[in-house]
Amino acid sequence: MADRRLAQLETGDRLRLLINAITDHAIYMLDPDGFVVSWNPGAERLKGYAADEIIGHHFSQFYALEDREAGDPGRGLENAAREGRFEKEGWRVRKDGSRFWASVVIDAIVDDDGSLLGFAKITRDISEKRNAQIELAQAREELFQAQKMEAIGQLTGGIAHDFNNLLMAVLGSLEMLQKRMPPDPQFTPLLTNAIRGAERGAALTQRLLAFSRRQELEVQSIDIRLLVDDMLELVRRSLTANTTVEVDCDADLPHVMGDANQLDTALLNLVVNARDAMPKGGTIRIGARMCEIATQNGTLKPGRYVKLSVADDGEGMDEETLIRATTPFFTTKGIGKGTGLGLSMVQGFMEQSGGALRLSSIPGAGTTVTLILPAASESNLPQPEETVTMTPQQPDADRPLTVLAVDDDALVLMNTTLMLEDLGHTVIEAYNGEEALAVIESGRAIDLIITDHSMPKMTGAELASRVRDSHPQTPVVLATGYAELPSGDGSQLPRLPKPFSQNQLRDIIRTVLVQP
Repeated sequence: MADRRLAQLETGDRLRLLINAITDHAIYMLDPDGFVVSWNPGAERLKGYAADEIIGHHFSQFYALEDREAGDPGRGLENAAREGRFEKEGWRVRKDGSRFWASVVIDAIVDDDGSLLGFAKITRDISEKRNAQIELAQAREELFQAQKMEAIGQLTGGIAHDFNNLLMAVLGSLEMLQKRMPPDPQFTPLLTNAIRGAERGAALTQRLLAFSRRQELEVQSIDIRLLVDDMLELVRRSLTANTTVEVDCDADLPHVMGDANQLDTALLNLVVNARDAMPKGGTIRIGARMCEIATQNGTLKPGRYVKLSVADDGEGMDEETLIRATTPFFTTKGIGKGTGLGLSMVQGFMEQSGGALRLSSIPGAGTTVTLILPAASESNLPQPEETVTMTPQQPDADRPLTVLAVDDDALVLMNTTLMLEDLGHTVIEAYNGEEALAVIESGRAIDLIITDHSMPKMTGAELASRVRDSHPQTPVVLATGYAELPSGDGSQLPRLPKPFSQNQLRDIIRTVLVQP
């Protein structure tokens, strides 16, 4: 018996030495009621209490107040007593009041007859692990969101490109019909209305391409104050009597870089959203301030910017709605009152312009949308094009030409041919790059090539590269609605945006032919 007691003491001493040597785990004992009866150095390091400060106190003081009020400590002991073991993660509180995310294990200690003697409790600080898991989850969510936006952007860009081709056929035919049809008070208004409707469709495709960041931007220096002033008259006509607009723009604002038409549309969109958020009326505040960004901030590079904001006193958005506000096709408006593309289009335009969109909102207090636009400077101002003076040695831009028109869409090709022939040119048609190369290699004299870019097997840019190798003197014009071309070879080619009018076609031909 003496030997057995000695062995038990030696085992207890070794166990005590082992527990005291563990400093990254809080290991301690509780009596059946949950009061602390032992305390290891790891518990002191993790929770901040010395043994004489905590032994005899209830273990519930390690729990956050909200968890104590919910009865979590007692529930944990009950589960451990019933099941033999209880595990959970949650917030725990140190002596100094700071919190950490803990992994907790409570084991019931029973004697040989099954009577409960108390509990063994082990606590680990897993805050770093939890933070890493949260960051990983956020990174995955951001990756998923980016992939989703990219997929939607590609889909939207493709749909917009197809619509551009359809609108090209519609507008081209209507334009030719308008030129050839004699004035008639019965039919002319119908024709004019059809053209305006098609032009509105073309404007919509440009906004879709702005969302997918595939449209051509006409970047220029813009006076924000002047743009806001010009828009106010149009805005005020659409407001109810109990809705007012206040404008507060700094007097010494620098110009910004962007596409004036796109920015005007974006601002109008935001004002309409602000109006719709205040069904009972209120005040829409438009403001502009200059700001300086010293270091990289998200997609914004260091430099000078102008913050153009539109604020309302409307219903506001909760956090979940705010997060989804720029998601394509998400809308809080009723059926038929919104497409859910407004903010996502504005965001796409801003990112393509080198700026950003920021949202802030308080439920019941209103929403503020801020457009952050890069300020104009000597480095990013568009360089004036060289003026080309016509001389007798230069070709006559309006002389009859032999034009090779290339497009895989028969409707677009027919309308392009009609426009060119109406301008007095001879047109050779080709439905793809291979057909176009066959015409060129046949030896037939070609003055100009106008080609679609998005064609199967051989893109317009690739066709232009092949033409440049064999006939470097033959100019090539790329007809496309995209700003970002898959092939770098087409980046320097003259661009004809789809859908284009006959005047735009005439202008690009003149520009190409007078270039040295």
